[in-house]
Amino acid sequence: MDLSFLKTLYQHPGPYASVYADLTRTTEDASKAIELRWRAQRADLEAQNAPKGMLHAVEQTIDEEVRRRRSEGLVIFAADDEVVHSERLSDAPPTPRATLAPLPDVLPYLAQRGERFPHLLAVVDRRGGAIDCVTATGKHQHIDVQGDEDYPIRKTKAGDWNQSRFQRSAENVWKANAKKVAHEIDRAAERCGAEAIVIAGDTRARNAVLEEVSEHVLERTVETDKNTTVDDPDLDDELRRVLDLKTTEHIMTVAERFDRELANGQRAVSGLPATTEAVRQGRVETLLLDEDPDSTDRLWVGPDPAQIAATADELRDEFGVTDPREDRADAALVRAAAAMDGELIVLPSNGSTQPVHVGAVLRFTA
Repeated sequence: MDLSFLKTLYQHPGPYASVYADLTRTTEDASKAIELRWRAQRADLEAQNAPKGMLHAVEQTIDEEVRRRRSEGLVIFAADDEVVHSERLSDAPPTPRATLAPLPDVLPYLAQRGERFPHLLAVVDRRGGAIDCVTATGKHQHIDVQGDEDYPIRKTKAGDWNQSRFQRSAENVWKANAKKVAHEIDRAAERCGAEAIVIAGDTRARNAVLEEVSEHVLERTVETDKNTTVDDPDLDDELRRVLDLKTTEHIMTVAERFDRELANGQRAVSGLPATTEAVRQGRVETLLLDEDPDSTDRLWVGPDPAQIAATADELRDEFGVTDPREDRADAALVRAAAAMDGELIVLPSNGSTQPVHVGAVLRFTA
């Protein structure tokens, strides 16, 4: 997971309020239930001495989301009496909570958000096609492609006068339109950096397009025979299945590399002390964290992301930090990884029988 989108979040000195709000509407009095859940979370923040301005900013954001009825859940990070980052969640957070800490509590958010692969969905027919492309940052682009040729689209029935000429003409029209659609798919895939591509639609038209797309696109493409529109829920389910498979493959690839490097005693470390040291040295390429919202692992942090240590005295002695703060270890490690342009893999809690609670694949050896 690319963490670069979090960099602006860490530009504030803190403390941060981290709120995971459940906005589900499963009952008739849903609005009242949401209000009561927020009231409990607000009380939690007040007990942690959250400033009134910060509470007001969070409450405004939740109220606006409830009025618009746009999501089942919301994650909010606030600092300096303002919301500095918020994102709608497709489902309610598994563990709704509200905390005040030196750093934002981002791991539950990142675990639920998951990997965001740039991807492309295309539905084609014999006249053209519709393309939806999504970048890694979530930016959408829709492209409608109208073929240059529209007659004849269908072949004539057997026995019709001049049948063979019309059949050849129809096939030529299909090929010409397919070539134009394929060209637009190639261009769109390059612009958004698509790593997963789903092409649906009429079988003959789909095959004609696949004959024309670039090799780079073809090797990332999954076909489906759903002859529908790009906003069809069934097609969206197919796209989600492809992206989930892509995520699983990516996690397995990194995990296998981690195991291999660790066994060789080379570019990998395991355990909190070794990973913390690698972060301080700027050697982390990919951080691996277990999905554990109840982890009790703690680290001490300074204003700079690389200033992390097991004790406050270590920060004072080695970095000259005058005001060390204690926080969740995963929050400190994610901030440091984001600052050094590292990636993150969140390991599922139901994964290996011997889970890696924390570890890293390294850029270079010490």
